[in-house]
Amino acid sequence: MFTYIMLGSSDLERSKPFYDHALAPLGIARCGPQNDPDWEDIAGWGVYEQDGATELALWLCKPFDGRPASVGNGTMVALKAMSWDAVRGFHQAALEHGGSSEGVPGLRAHYADDFFAAYVRDPDGNKLAAVCRGFTAEQA
Repeated sequence: MFTYIMLGSSDLERSKPFYDHALAPLGIARCGPQNDPDWEDIAGWGVYEQDGATELALWLCKPFDGRPASVGNGTMVALKAMSWDAVRGFHQAALEHGGSSEGVPGLRAHYADDFFAAYVRDPDGNKLAAVCRGFTAEQA
């Protein structure tokens, strides 16, 4: 459904390590050119391919209009996790790298019996979630 998601950051150098570490437990790594002057105000995580036209990426950038980044009230990006441990790792890494908790890892039975999630805010205040579906009890 989505080709990419773009979030704003007022301090990209502060935010890059947050995303590198918080997304690693989910198996999501940096994509796009590194150390390219044309890309100094943008960083991405996910699949991105230039010639194959595949994108499926989460991008972070300084707003194009030059104004400070701001968050949307009610806006959240939920990322797929393959295990409850990955959700926990996402939450812990986010807190260790400048994020804040919006909800500790746990089952959210009010959504579904198998909805295991954690919620954080990045250093700019953007809300992110890691969600694992398909299990109703701890995996062995």
